[in-house]
Amino acid sequence: MELRIEHLSKQYSNGVQALDDITLTIPAGMFGLLGPNGAGKSTLMRTLATLQDADSGTTQLDAIDIRTHKDDIRRLLGYLPQDFGLYPKVTAYDLLEHFAVLKGIDSRKERKEVVDGLLHQTNLYNVKNKHVGGFSGGMRQRFGIAQALIGNPKLIIVDEPTAGLDPEERVRFHNLLSDIGSDKIVILSTHIVEDVADLCNNMAVINKGKVILKGEPLPLIDAIQGKIWKRFIEKSELVQFQQDYKVISSRLTSGRTLIHVYADHQPEGGFTQAHGNLEDVYFTAMAGLLGTEPSAAHSTHAQAA
Repeated sequence: MELRIEHLSKQYSNGVQALDDITLTIPAGMFGLLGPNGAGKSTLMRTLATLQDADSGTTQLDAIDIRTHKDDIRRLLGYLPQDFGLYPKVTAYDLLEHFAVLKGIDSRKERKEVVDGLLHQTNLYNVKNKHVGGFSGGMRQRFGIAQALIGNPKLIIVDEPTAGLDPEERVRFHNLLSDIGSDKIVILSTHIVEDVADLCNNMAVINKGKVILKGEPLPLIDAIQGKIWKRFIEKSELVQFQQDYKVISSRLTSGRTLIHVYADHQPEGGFTQAHGNLEDVYFTAMAGLLGTEPSAAHSTHAQAA
């Protein structure tokens, strides 16, 4: 099972170039698509989910062309969009059974087995007769995964699934995703670096509609080791440090401003070496200092939000 995206582009009527020549090969397993809000992630997810067409380029799931064989793809697809509506006064069981009917499971016995199994898998069986309008955010997301798994899909797309979840629900959702299975393609679209670090064997970073980095997280982390340096500074000094160094991120830590700087050798001025992680990879890529194009190393700096 393999998803191939080749030279995909999409421009909206207002002139925004949402996708700009996207090319990716996504194998079975968990794939993380990282990028800031507005980077083009949701546009790409909607295109893969057959909800809109690109202006140019091709997408294929094995031998199936997504644009020309939408019905075939939909039979193999599970999709949890960033914002999805639910009927608030319908119980979890009844709504999931309704989705199973829409998915083509005609046998009442088979539907019961599928629905019961998914409610157990998502730890919602004990609330199966509760109206979904009363669900917490985490329960809603787990219900969203349950409906996405109906029909044993081969391609599963989840768009910003942990945004707004508390730490306990986020861990529960991670565990759920990790149990889906390595024989499926699971695309996790998110702006949360930790989600990709915890779950994904392959990843890409997208910004302004372009893929600026792709690869496996561990080799990408290895590539920046020895090049990330840290130092506490006064907040009033940040602008000057941004002018003097390749500052990739800054954050408040215990009331002080901690900056991370990218440099091949230890900078002067009290910097110590930081152990690089996937967040440093992300911000280094966003700064144009690590990417798929050699010329990217001469781009501008970026700061953590």
